[in-house]
Amino acid sequence: MIRVAVVDDEPVVRAGLRLILDSADDIRVVAEAGGVGAVESVRSHRVDVLLLDIRMPGVDGMSVLRRTVGAPGAPVVAMLTSFGLEEYVEEALRAGAAGFLMKNSSPEQLVHAVRTLAAGGRVLAPEAAGPVIEGYLASGHDAEAVGLVGRLSRRELQVLAQVAAGHNNLGIAQRMHLAHGTVKDHVSSVLTKLGGLNRVQAAVVADRAGLLGPGRDRS
Repeated sequence: MIRVAVVDDEPVVRAGLRLILDSADDIRVVAEAGGVGAVESVRSHRVDVLLLDIRMPGVDGMSVLRRTVGAPGAPVVAMLTSFGLEEYVEEALRAGAAGFLMKNSSPEQLVHAVRTLAAGGRVLAPEAAGPVIEGYLASGHDAEAVGLVGRLSRRELQVLAQVAAGHNNLGIAQRMHLAHGTVKDHVSSVLTKLGGLNRVQAAVVADRAGLLGPGRDRS
């Protein structure tokens, strides 16, 4: 069972997300908060995935994110937002978020996103994916990215390319004909060697270093 916490200042949003997610057989919302007390609420429950509003009056979602990801047993965090706040995406990803979702995502998209996050994958709303990748690619640090991936073994480079293509650990294991645990170990090693990045950040590094190659799917 995937245990989810929802942090949003609007009760109607929290209620809607709970209704959608609890309708899935393998997902349960075990905690929710309006911003105040969010960190304590998440820490007091064994949460796998946290859906966190990026902008809340009186409580900064980015502050909650930073305090949450650094805690022992921290959940995977996906930021929630509405249109017009895409400029916060890069900041959230750098702070440790593993995903970025729009509040008006369809029920199917939300359920799929939670499952992907719980399985070690990454999620980016279409509205955010383009600006994020373009922002990194425009930063002119390709040489730095090449240097980072140069720390990896041949097998780790292959795994990183699969991560960058958007596959979760199970999908990588199936594609590379490896044990799930082996892939998990490789991914952990890759993220550590890249400087403690999360999967989204590592995917962008891989893109900037040219691991995806021209014309490859960068979704």
